[in-house]
Amino acid sequence: MLDNLLAAVVYLGVGVALLILAAFVVDLLTPGRLVSHVVEQRSYSAALVLAAALLGQGLVIFTAIWTNAEAGFGDALLWTVSFGLLGVALSAAAFTLVDLLTPGRLGQILSRPGPVQPIALVTAAAHLAVAAIVVASIA
Repeated sequence: MLDNLLAAVVYLGVGVALLILAAFVVDLLTPGRLVSHVVEQRSYSAALVLAAALLGQGLVIFTAIWTNAEAGFGDALLWTVSFGLLGVALSAAAFTLVDLLTPGRLGQILSRPGPVQPIALVTAAAHLAVAAIVVASIA
């Protein structure tokens, strides 16, 4: 039982680090400070995209842990980190692709205060779709 508790703490640490990395990458792709756009400027678009990126990354982390747990702690942890980093990279690629395919700068559009911009829904869907593809490749 103690081994399982220790594993849970380690997985939590790795999971939180990967979630922070995912948020940091979305922040890098958005002009200005993302937290400022969400909290101070009340940009629902930025909040939606960040939430989708975090949910998607969380699903990747969960699936990697869940499906590899029987491989042993070390192997499962390695798979979790590997698929987590892949999820972050592919999510950034999806953001960049949506940015390239839309007029204007996606980051600037998402950082506007006020109601959700339609492109924010597309970007959020891209984050979740990429996560679903990564999850499917794990299972």
